[in-house]
Amino acid sequence: MSPPPSSQASSASPLSGFFGVFRYSRRALGLVWETSRWMMLGLALCTLVAGVLPAVAAWVGQLIVDGVVSAMEAHQAATDPNLLVSITPVLTLVGIEAVIIAFIALAQRGLAAQQSLLRALLGQKVNVMILEKAGQLSLSQFEDSELYDQLTRARREASTRPLALVNKTFGLLQNAISLGSFAVLLVQFSPWALLILVVGALPVFISEAKFSGDAFRLFRWRSPQTRMQIYLETVLAREDSIKEVKLFGLEGLFLKRYRDIFTQLFAEDRRLTLRRESWGFLLGLLGTLTFYAAYAWVVIETIAGALTLGQMTMYLMVFKQGQAALSASLTAISGMYEDNLYLSNLYEYLEQPIEGETGSLTQGVLPGDGLRFEHVSFSLPWRR
Repeated sequence: MSPPPSSQASSASPLSGFFGVFRYSRRALGLVWETSRWMMLGLALCTLVAGVLPAVAAWVGQLIVDGVVSAMEAHQAATDPNLLVSITPVLTLVGIEAVIIAFIALAQRGLAAQQSLLRALLGQKVNVMILEKAGQLSLSQFEDSELYDQLTRARREASTRPLALVNKTFGLLQNAISLGSFAVLLVQFSPWALLILVVGALPVFISEAKFSGDAFRLFRWRSPQTRMQIYLETVLAREDSIKEVKLFGLEGLFLKRYRDIFTQLFAEDRRLTLRRESWGFLLGLLGTLTFYAAYAWVVIETIAGALTLGQMTMYLMVFKQGQAALSASLTAISGMYEDNLYLSNLYEYLEQPIEGETGSLTQGVLPGDGLRFEHVSFSLPWRR
């Protein structure tokens, strides 16, 4: 059985979905700001440091290589017999690069620590929001299967998706800063190098965005089966229900249904995973080919004398790191698109209108008359 071709999630165009990314990013950032302002400012600072310093380290690396070559040539030509004097500037640059690398490592550790702490705080905050909303719903709304599916979807993803979206947003900013720094260095070599970077990364980005949408539509469509599987697992493993299950001999029937649902869901996951990874590998080869084409280009220019050995080292490092930063940026955008789709479940549930209470009496006309049920009826709401 395949998912229906049309749904609320799939009716929107891909372009509107990408615009929705930034809408939910702002709301997720607002949640983080409300949770811990100091940690959010710390994330911003560590992101800035981790974004700028890699390009500075590459530039210092070029100066080190060129300084070593110059010192070797001067020493071999006997124009500078004092080796210690000639290598002192190079050793100074090595020390500077070591400090830069240390700051990069410190920024990355700071990002990891703050993300770990925010994961717990933000997960708790969002779960409390879900539970508070559940307390405001009426009993009839809890009996609505569609609303209960919304609640199930929100609870499954809500504790992780907001922070994931915030992390990807800061990761995108970090890689954008790095790309800007790398672009300043690469454009000195050739503006065409920037085009090669983009051409190598775009196919994987398009593939990831497409399969992220497919994964969300599959997740949304099969919410009833997932809820049934959770229910069967609960019935077969709880003390208050297993007595009746054993009494009526239902273990085999319920376990068979549980296995059948898993088999169906796993088959769908397997098809999507194999398609996603196969296309990702094939399109990723394009990025590898573009990198080695640029590699050969830089080597040829160095042999021809247009570049120094230090410049060759810097451009190769910058191109490789720039390709990784661009791929990470596009992957982050694709992941933000996926997180945006899942966060729509959370806000769709939180924005569900609340039914007003209709009863007002606290006692009957004759309080001592006991309980009477007269003209009582029940009906399920009709759904087209």
